[in-house]
Amino acid sequence: MNHLPGVPAPLGRVIEMLSSLPGVGPKTAMRLGLNLLSRPASDASQLAEALICLHEQVGFCDVCGCFAEQGRCQFCDDVRRDASTVCLVEQPVDVLMMERGQGYRGSYHVLHGRLSPIDGMGPDQLNLEPLDRRIGNQDDGDIAELILATSATVDGEATAHYLANRYQSCEVKVSRIARGVPEGGELEYLDEHTLSRAMDQRILWDAAV
Repeated sequence: MNHLPGVPAPLGRVIEMLSSLPGVGPKTAMRLGLNLLSRPASDASQLAEALICLHEQVGFCDVCGCFAEQGRCQFCDDVRRDASTVCLVEQPVDVLMMERGQGYRGSYHVLHGRLSPIDGMGPDQLNLEPLDRRIGNQDDGDIAELILATSATVDGEATAHYLANRYQSCEVKVSRIARGVPEGGELEYLDEHTLSRAMDQRILWDAAV
């Protein structure tokens, strides 16, 4: 991508950066780069400013690990949500997908990954310490149920097993979202109706299975 015949170096750099994004191939990156070039310079400036603000102003919630502009996210600050129920998901984008279903009004906890030895992801790399504190802190709204909403992949199932074993000695009910989530599926790519049905049909975790 560094040597595109006839492409000026600045445009080639933009195409190279765009093609590094997931799901964006060289041809799509080329079309996007040419489109940006054809727009007014003010549009490019606004895009650049938005990207800078993205890193400067958006981080992760101190409590649950979801997207947040400051210390706490909108879900943790919403007193209308049920703090006694915590849904565990792999990535912040999974929270957004769950919210599209409009069938869950509890709180969340984002793991920021799933167990995957091949990728070097072990328990220490998961966002579990804040969850341990939430479960142990009786002043932060007693947690009565943990809902395991990890993906229905091999790594997702392994993560669910680990979490169930980790918290089985705590005085909390551990459940798993129902099999409305297809085997091998990713939450990010499911429709809101499937996710809502899976949440409604969640079952208690059986560690013996």
